[in-house]
Amino acid sequence: MGCCVSTSSKSSCSSMSDGDVVSPPSCFEITIFGGQRRTKRTFVNHVSALQHMASIPNRIFTNGKSRSSCIFTQQGRKGVNQDAMIVWEDFMAEDLTFCGIFDGHGPYGHLVARKVRDTLPLKLFSFFDSFESKKNKSAGTICCSQDTVSEGADCETGIEDKTGLSWKDAFLKSYKSMDKELRYHPSLDCFCSGSTAVTIVKQGSNLFMGSIGDSRAIMASSDSNNSLVAVQLTVDLKPDLPREAERIKRCKGRVFALQDEPEVSRVWLPFDDAPGLAMARAFGDFCLKEYGVISVPEFSHRVLTDRDKFIVLASDGIWDVLSNEEVIEIVSSSSTRSSAARNLVDSAAREWKTKYPTSKMDDCAVICLFLDGRMDSESDCEDQGFSSATLAGESDDGQNCEPSLQRNCTVRSPEENPDGLTIVGDEETAAGWSGLEGVTRVNSLVQLPRFSEEKPRP
Repeated sequence: MGCCVSTSSKSSCSSMSDGDVVSPPSCFEITIFGGQRRTKRTFVNHVSALQHMASIPNRIFTNGKSRSSCIFTQQGRKGVNQDAMIVWEDFMAEDLTFCGIFDGHGPYGHLVARKVRDTLPLKLFSFFDSFESKKNKSAGTICCSQDTVSEGADCETGIEDKTGLSWKDAFLKSYKSMDKELRYHPSLDCFCSGSTAVTIVKQGSNLFMGSIGDSRAIMASSDSNNSLVAVQLTVDLKPDLPREAERIKRCKGRVFALQDEPEVSRVWLPFDDAPGLAMARAFGDFCLKEYGVISVPEFSHRVLTDRDKFIVLASDGIWDVLSNEEVIEIVSSSSTRSSAARNLVDSAAREWKTKYPTSKMDDCAVICLFLDGRMDSESDCEDQGFSSATLAGESDDGQNCEPSLQRNCTVRSPEENPDGLTIVGDEETAAGWSGLEGVTRVNSLVQLPRFSEEKPRP
């Protein structure tokens, strides 16, 4: 569609998407458990299998449930649903589960979100497998040299610590590789389009998390009085965070809020009042990658206990209108576990109508992961109208079958539409920019022209 404002990859402030990236191994074995039979697939075969998503075992990405989770998404009133989600159980081992929520923005945000949903898990586990293989070789050499029982125990502890480091490295490198793939994608224009990501890997009692943007993960835990309390697991990475704003300004980007929405800080180009991105980290959005917006995930590790009950991942369509505590209450009070995600989206929809009656509801996507591994019976799921099969609105390859409607992004009354500001539309041709029809927290406000020439660097 157009060239990036700056194409230099030597800037000291360029994101991790630039420069050389260690590619995932071209072939590695992933073990998938289906029934009693274990089948090993190569990485290449596994990518090929993505063409038939609905047939991949223990992987759901549309409204439905798995053995330990339920997921639900609902299109808002701004056009095509740009949220994507995935739960993948038993991907590498029986005790390993991957969950992710991806909230797209911009003219091709829905395609970016789905591309990340389908590709990032493979990259993550590819890098982890590579790190683990190297670690096991070195650990075997070290442990064989230990002479005492206590030293052997210390070695076991060291191996566990190295597993956490392997996941951290895998998260960092897979996010970097994902962003680079988007930058050079031959048919997906990510100049002003991008996506958030909040991803978790549950491996036994260990929880590994990586996130960019303002999608969020929280957990319900029991306190000393056996009451559920909300624990926020990730940070909303927005431009109003001091460390994020400092990095952006150091890279010549600008951070400020519009006069009629002073609570929403945005990222702007140094030479133009565009695009007004409402997050500090994202996949894509390459017009801002030279100016402090990065795709480096915030990584964290947590050891789960018996007090931890369930985890909720959701896009900002939920968090804009519901608090962490309200989300925990809604999920815990659901009549069935399989209905929890849908109940949460329904509650958010009612709150949008109450709190922002003149605004258009944002897309919502929710994953509820129950840590005891138990779900309702199949009849309960059917009563709620859920299915883990692919919905009619989305084809097996993740491409949207709905008409491409105009997307405006979160809350302002139509009377307050500022002159001269336009928002990236959702039209496949991107022939023009639609006017900002009344939104308050749009993810990307822009009048960005398509630059026919590179802008010279100062």
